[in-house]
Amino acid sequence: MTTAPSAPNLAIFRSYASKPNPATLPPSILLSHSETCLTVFDAFPKSIFHFLVIPRIQPPLSARHLADLRSLLRCEKSIAKEVLMNLNEEANNVKKMIEEEMMKMYKFKWDIWMGFHPISSMEHLHLHVLSADLYSPKMKLKKHYNSFHPSLGFFLHLKDVLSWFDAVPSYYQRMIKLDANDYEWLLKDGGLCCWRCDRALVHLRDEFDKLTMREKAKSERKRKRTDVPTSSVQALATDDERPEKVARLTSQGDGSGDPTVGGNLPS
Repeated sequence: MTTAPSAPNLAIFRSYASKPNPATLPPSILLSHSETCLTVFDAFPKSIFHFLVIPRIQPPLSARHLADLRSLLRCEKSIAKEVLMNLNEEANNVKKMIEEEMMKMYKFKWDIWMGFHPISSMEHLHLHVLSADLYSPKMKLKKHYNSFHPSLGFFLHLKDVLSWFDAVPSYYQRMIKLDANDYEWLLKDGGLCCWRCDRALVHLRDEFDKLTMREKAKSERKRKRTDVPTSSVQALATDDERPEKVARLTSQGDGSGDPTVGGNLPS
């Protein structure tokens, strides 16, 4: 007798956000936490690095107010902005961690995106913090790709959402409606174009390989400029300036790690 696969727990983020002590979560789930937020690993990452920053449920807000971005933005304006600023602070801490790992693994850094989905199947607000490569075996469907495309319109960058608070009231009221009809079609009917070059064919591995090669060439040029031959150093050194005191930049490797290949994206 076969057992049917269990349905995803759509309220799992809410359970995380309700914990009095997020440190009780296992390290396979929790990356970090603060007084106001916690950061977890995305269980289905859509980039090489992908985390979720979740606001903790604290007065004066309830789980209902933090159900999703639309629910939060219906709250009193100053309270909603405070939640977003807390998320922004935590996301910037996560960004630093990602950049450190990029340098360890690849010897260079690339962009990191922070943003929301206006429509979410999960039942608690969460901010995506992911590396700008969209390169993952979990990137299997067109809707996955289009939901994170940085300029298609479904992925709402945090900095853009924060800018709504400084706009005229009529613009703010229009933007916070987040009508599903204005966004759903982007996942279903939007094109399938590379976010880097706008080519119709999505070629995520090719784009990441190009990025790696560019950074490798940049590092090599920098090494050649600074790696002065020992003989030249000795010829230029004075009695008070011994050659061994001259700083030299050694090669750091090509950083061309072999990340997992992403799946094909059906149209």
